[in-house]
Amino acid sequence: MSRSGMIEQERFTCAIGALQTVVAIPRAVPILHSGPGCGEMIAGFFERSTGYAGGSTSPCTNFSEKEVVFGGINRLRDIIENTYKVLDTDLQVVLTGCTAGIVGDDVKSLVSEFAQKGKPIVSVETEGFKATNFEAHSLVVNAIIDQYVSLFEEKNKPKSQKNTVNLIASIPYQDPFWKGNLAEYKRLLAGIGLKANVLFGPQSGGVKEWQSMPTALFNILVSPWYGKPIADHLKSKYGQEYIWFHHIPIGANQTEAFLNQVVDFAIEQGADIDKAAAQEFIRHESYAYYEEIDNLATFLLEFRYGLPNHVHILHDAGYVVALSKFLLHEVGIVPKEQFVTDATPEEFHEAIRADLKSTSNKREIPLYFEPDAGKAQEILRKIRHNGRGLIIGSGWDKELAKEKGYDFLSAAVPSPYRLIMTTNYAGFTGGLRVIEDIYQMVLSTYA
Repeated sequence: MSRSGMIEQERFTCAIGALQTVVAIPRAVPILHSGPGCGEMIAGFFERSTGYAGGSTSPCTNFSEKEVVFGGINRLRDIIENTYKVLDTDLQVVLTGCTAGIVGDDVKSLVSEFAQKGKPIVSVETEGFKATNFEAHSLVVNAIIDQYVSLFEEKNKPKSQKNTVNLIASIPYQDPFWKGNLAEYKRLLAGIGLKANVLFGPQSGGVKEWQSMPTALFNILVSPWYGKPIADHLKSKYGQEYIWFHHIPIGANQTEAFLNQVVDFAIEQGADIDKAAAQEFIRHESYAYYEEIDNLATFLLEFRYGLPNHVHILHDAGYVVALSKFLLHEVGIVPKEQFVTDATPEEFHEAIRADLKSTSNKREIPLYFEPDAGKAQEILRKIRHNGRGLIIGSGWDKELAKEKGYDFLSAAVPSPYRLIMTTNYAGFTGGLRVIEDIYQMVLSTYA
């Protein structure tokens, strides 16, 4: 798709935004070979996201006019050497900005010099004009696999751990619920008998976990499109098959479907899974979920005329489909016009439309692929539906909701009106949290 022209209210960043992928790896440090504004820009977009050494604290060559004329490779060498002196780090990842890419600095060769000396270091081309951070996330992960993980293949034989899987799911920080989601996936997969390498966040074992990636029997991809190059690369490199769940499992229906599919796939791949025990775990989780739903009966009866009856979602494709399915089938809020704002490549549009269409056989849910969220808002501004409406989106959508007299839930970046730390929306508990967030927000309007 064409990305020329100006985009209003962009809800993703350029490729160098994938420095957050590095920040999310425990004790890993991104080094920016770029102008000084790149790190500041990313820090401003992803608030409260510095991690071990990210955002405005990331080591940076601060590319200036001098480096544009004479090249900045010597300055980058100094920055790498000094970073090792100052920071106690397990992995360094050098990311290039637009200026470095245009000048043509041979960053790969320089990084190889350090790697040959035994330094854990990787280079990735992340010039902003090449990709979005959704796409660059895969570039960074695959670069780490090829330049770092591959060094440990001899002691980590491919597919040697029959009940271990690599999880490819939430993009760190781009998904505001990534920490909670990864923790919930890991808990659920452990419940059916699988050990999940989640790779990012406090649930990860850091570089040791990355080193063991080849040992996984298979991989689990939870995404409509982003992250697929990682699963494809691991399949090609290590022969690891993958199961692809195209949207985030939220609530009982989709989480049960997700876990049952994983159980069947794991057994098919040769994992040592006790299917009866796994199904008992799923039943127990589902029972606990529906017990909480039953407790909502009195509240729903009392407020039945004052709750939202329809919803518009402005988010990435995974959340748009997932929340539409969950809200329609388990909350009773009807999805109306939906907006995918993640610049989804056109090759995935048809599959995403089909996934959303399967939500209901009664009526089609209008879907717009619109990376220009300003245009999405203009479309939504002209739409009228009866009843109390709800908008789920980023902080930029709050005023639109107010203008239309709708309720508003902040669930996408940028999100200056909400503090999210370890909250999850994935899984059984994630579904309950979505319900809490919506109805707590509704109740606050009665104060």
